[in-house]
Amino acid sequence: MDTTLRDGEQTSGVSFAAQEKVSVVSLLLDELKVDRVEIASARVSEGEFKSVQKMAQWATTHGYIDKLEVLGFVDGTTSLEWIAKAGCKVVNLLSKGSLKHCTYQLRKSPEQHLEDVKKSINSACEMGLKVNLYLEDWSNGMRDSKDYVFKMMDGLKDEPVTRFMLPDTLGILNPDEAGRFCSEMIKRYPGIHFDFHAHNDYDLAVANVYEALKAGVKGVHVTVNGLGERAGNAPLTSVIALIHDHLGFKTNIDESKLYNVSKVVESYSGVRIPNNKPLIGDNVFTQVAGVHADGDKKKNLYFNDLLPERFGRYREYALGKNSGRSNIVKNLEALGIELDEEATSKVTARIIELGDKKEVVSLDELPYIVSDVLKNGNDFKEIQMLNYSLTLTDGLRPTATVKIGIKGKVYQETAAGEGQYHAFSKAMFKIYRSLNKPVPELIDYEVVIPPGGKTNAYVQTVITWKFEGKVFKTRALDIDQTVAAIKATMKMLNMLESGNIPKMNYMELP
Repeated sequence: MDTTLRDGEQTSGVSFAAQEKVSVVSLLLDELKVDRVEIASARVSEGEFKSVQKMAQWATTHGYIDKLEVLGFVDGTTSLEWIAKAGCKVVNLLSKGSLKHCTYQLRKSPEQHLEDVKKSINSACEMGLKVNLYLEDWSNGMRDSKDYVFKMMDGLKDEPVTRFMLPDTLGILNPDEAGRFCSEMIKRYPGIHFDFHAHNDYDLAVANVYEALKAGVKGVHVTVNGLGERAGNAPLTSVIALIHDHLGFKTNIDESKLYNVSKVVESYSGVRIPNNKPLIGDNVFTQVAGVHADGDKKKNLYFNDLLPERFGRYREYALGKNSGRSNIVKNLEALGIELDEEATSKVTARIIELGDKKEVVSLDELPYIVSDVLKNGNDFKEIQMLNYSLTLTDGLRPTATVKIGIKGKVYQETAAGEGQYHAFSKAMFKIYRSLNKPVPELIDYEVVIPPGGKTNAYVQTVITWKFEGKVFKTRALDIDQTVAAIKATMKMLNMLESGNIPKMNYMELP
C-alpha cells in the first residue's frame, strides 16, 4: 500500500494540490500497479474533502475505487460520513495500539476504547464501508504493554476487519524486534491479514520491512521517495527491490515506471531526491573508479542485480580525477566517438587535470574536451561570448547587454528581467529570435555551493533544458553563480549549434 498522499504529505513543507493528487493516484494505480493507495485523512479541511472527491471520481471512472483508502478516526460516525460523502469505500480506522496512547491521549480504559472501536466498525459496515484497522503506536505497545495489544486483538479479531495494520509509529524498532513482534502476532492470530507500517527514524525502515515480511506479514506500507513525517517512511523503490531480489516474492509493480513516478513526485513535493538515494538518485548507477569501468568492460564484474535498465535508468561512468582509461573509453563509446591510443591518453590526462581543479566533467562536455585535445588547444566554438554587462540597481529591474559572435557575425541586444540571469537570457534570446533560431526551454536551474563557507569557492550551476521534446543538462563553474550560469548557457547554445547533444543524456518527458 502506498501512503504518499496521506502519510507522505505529513512531510514538513509538503502539500499536494488537488490535481497533483489525482495525477499521483493515476501514476500509482494505472502505471506502477500498486495494490492500494491511502489518499488522505478524514476531516482535515474542506480543500482536502474536495481533493478526495476528485480522486474518488477518477478512481470510480477507471475501476479503482476499491483501491482507495482514507484514514478515519474513532469519533462516532463523523469520519465515516466524511469518507462516504467523498465517494470512497474503504476506511483505515485509527485505534490505539499501546496502553499509553489509550490512557493518556484518549483518557479511557482499554475496555472503553475497545467498545468504541467496535461501534465504529459496526457503523462503517452499516454504511457499506470496508474496514481496515491501524493499531497506532503498536511497536511501543509490544515493548511496554503487550497484554493490552493482545486484549485489543482478542476483542477485535472476529470483527469484520479486512486487514490489521501494525505501525512502528515512532520508528523505534530494530530489525530483530520487528521480526519478533510480527511473528508473535502472526502465530497468535494465524488467520488474520497483517500489514506492517514502518517509519525511518533510525534509518531502519527498509530493514524492518524485510524482517516483517520474513515473519509472514501479508502487506507493507511505503511512500514514494520515502516521504513522511520526521525521517520519513519506508521508500517504495527500496522495498520493491528487496522484495523481488532478496525475498524472491512477486508483486504487481512495474519496476520500469519507478524512476518516472519518483521524479514526478519530486517535482510535486519540492523535496529533492538525494544523489545517492538507492535506485533513483542521480549517482547510483554511476561508476567513478577506473578499475570498475575496466571490470565492467571485461565481464560486467562490477554489476549487481540492480541493473539500471530495470528501473528505466542507464549506467554512467564518471569523468574526473579518479577516471582511468576505461572510464573514458566507456563514455566515448556512448557518444559514438573512436580515438586512437594517443588521443585517448591525451583526453584522459585532460579530464584528470580538470578533476584536480574540482571541475565536474560531464558527458555533455566530453566532445569539447576531445575537440580541444585533437586541435592542440584551439577550442573552436560556433557561438562566442564577446562581451556582456549586468546591471543591478536598487529599485530598478536588473538589465543585461549581451554581445555575441555567431559564425563570425556580431550581434548585440539589451533586455531587463526579474533577475540578472533572466535579463541575460532575454537579451540572448532576443538575438536568437531575430535570427529565427529555435530557443530551448529552461526547465530546472540548480546551484551547488560547496560546504565550508569559503567565499572564493567555485559555485556549480546546473541547468536542465528541453529541446525538441528531449531533456539534457549543461553545467559550469565560477565564483559567481550568474557567470557560471552564463557559461552553462553558452555550452548549451554551442551543443545545439553543433548537434552534439549526447543521446545517452536524453530522457523522455512524461
